[in-house]
Amino acid sequence: MADSFEDPDLAAYYDVINSSRADTDFYLDLVLDADAVLDVGCGTGALLIEARASGHRGRLVGLDPARGMLAQARRADDVEWVLGDLGTVSFDAGFDLVVMTGHVFQVFLTDERVREQFTAVRAALAPGGRFAFETRNPGARAWERWTPEHGVDVVGAHGERVRVEHRVESVVDGVVTMTETFSCPDWPEPRVDRGSLRFLPADRLDALLRETGFEVAERYGDWDRSPFTATGREIITIARPGPPPAARRR
Repeated sequence: MADSFEDPDLAAYYDVINSSRADTDFYLDLVLDADAVLDVGCGTGALLIEARASGHRGRLVGLDPARGMLAQARRADDVEWVLGDLGTVSFDAGFDLVVMTGHVFQVFLTDERVREQFTAVRAALAPGGRFAFETRNPGARAWERWTPEHGVDVVGAHGERVRVEHRVESVVDGVVTMTETFSCPDWPEPRVDRGSLRFLPADRLDALLRETGFEVAERYGDWDRSPFTATGREIITIARPGPPPAARRR
């Protein structure tokens, strides 16, 4: 099986497949308003590259564990690109903003893993810093549309026509396991990636934020900053560090 994030060839299709501007515009405004920014799970680096092109002159750091994705990002040499994740790379109070975009949050499948991420993000934030991220709202049941008939056709850099399809294998306790298949008439066989995403409801998400010393400052249900609703597409959160978790328990 191919890992579409590790594989440089498949990673090259990521931005073509995910070409929507709405989330990029939302986060770009936040990035341009911050002096030092850490993008956790930066992928191909599109957000930070655009921020630099839009005039950001501060520190921009992209962190990602997938070599294929960073191979795309490193085409821009005016951003710091770091291979790894928050379990292997630590940052100490140096960032005004930490972002986690592209539904990266959903790859953390247990409460323990989420706590680890939130704790590391909190440590990376300077006083007064903000943490912005999103997760798909389970109330919208997005996985029901992850079927072959909702696949997408894209054209690669060399003119090749690639079909991308998803098939859900299981939905268990909020964890959706699925395959992503890339097929092209020019290839000897399709290339298949299998993975899982967690759909976490807003109340459980907020409990984990509180446990790790965050307070929700802003909450939206879509990229136009419309209010969060039980069945809206997204749970978009901007959080700030509150009192340390230990202080909350006293």
